[in-house]
Amino acid sequence: MKVSIVIPCYNEKNTIAKIVEAVRSAPVENKEIIVIDDGSNDGTQTLLREKLSGAIDQIIYHPVNRGKGAALRAGFEAASGDIILVQDADLEYSPEEYPVLLEPIISGKADAVFGSRFMGGRPHRVVFFWHMVGNRFLTLLSNMFTNLNLTDLETGYKAFRAPLIKSIQIEENRFGFEPEITAKLAKKRCRIYEVGISYYGRTYEEGKKIGWRDGLRALYVIVKYNCCR
Repeated sequence: MKVSIVIPCYNEKNTIAKIVEAVRSAPVENKEIIVIDDGSNDGTQTLLREKLSGAIDQIIYHPVNRGKGAALRAGFEAASGDIILVQDADLEYSPEEYPVLLEPIISGKADAVFGSRFMGGRPHRVVFFWHMVGNRFLTLLSNMFTNLNLTDLETGYKAFRAPLIKSIQIEENRFGFEPEITAKLAKKRCRIYEVGISYYGRTYEEGKKIGWRDGLRALYVIVKYNCCR
């Protein structure tokens, strides 16, 4: 079974080489690595072209920054694997835990798996209180509409059966991807599993990009895709 690992990337010159090496070393035998550079202007593109291209199966370059959702849309379209796994380029999620994320799909139990930062006893860096509050609130609101019992809506660590995710039209260009895909999976009555994962969160000084405006957009997205479609 082939796993396509889709890595959206924007201004990650300090981590892109490390994450590519970590993904290459991940305990998955048959894998395809796809990096989508979403208009980086910090030297990331130079690293990808001059030093990392031989270690990556496909690199897609967006001429301007379009957002995480747009990058994932391009990566999903290009993927050729049986399973598609989303891996952020910022080292917050460890490729060593791919077997944990993939097992429910490989065993035939799940159509999609979310890696939860709030389940299990794995290491979890202590960072922002209000980010946690916001995530818990958005997760609760999403669950009220979808009738799911997720613990971590906004996790960036997800895996899907490839035919399923390719059948879903992703419309959100930024971080609204997370509530959008959750709503659409729920409407399809997909089998969604959660697994506990480690989390090595970053501060804004270290390059974290999601902000309060994305939280407001998530509120709108939850209502839009659960009630208006």
